[in-house]
Amino acid sequence: MTAEELKHKIVRKAWEDANFKAKLLSDPKRAINEAFGIEVPGNIKLQALEETDNQFYLVVPKEPSAVLVAAGVKNEPTMGWE
Repeated sequence: MTAEELKHKIVRKAWEDANFKAKLLSDPKRAINEAFGIEVPGNIKLQALEETDNQFYLVVPKEPSAVLVAAGVKNEPTMGWE
């Protein structure tokens, strides 16, 4: 399962299960571990937020070339984010 597929499963479960959603919002690592058996490493910070009718969140990912440099990849295209 890809990270994107897991993300979709988590969101779907939160929509369908109010108890899971409450746990996810208060303790996302524990909720994910209990529901999916996936342990998020301790060095990873994870925050779950719920959008409302008038509050939205825009997540700005790390700039691709910085990720590629950190991974040791050189001269890789920026995947259209130019």
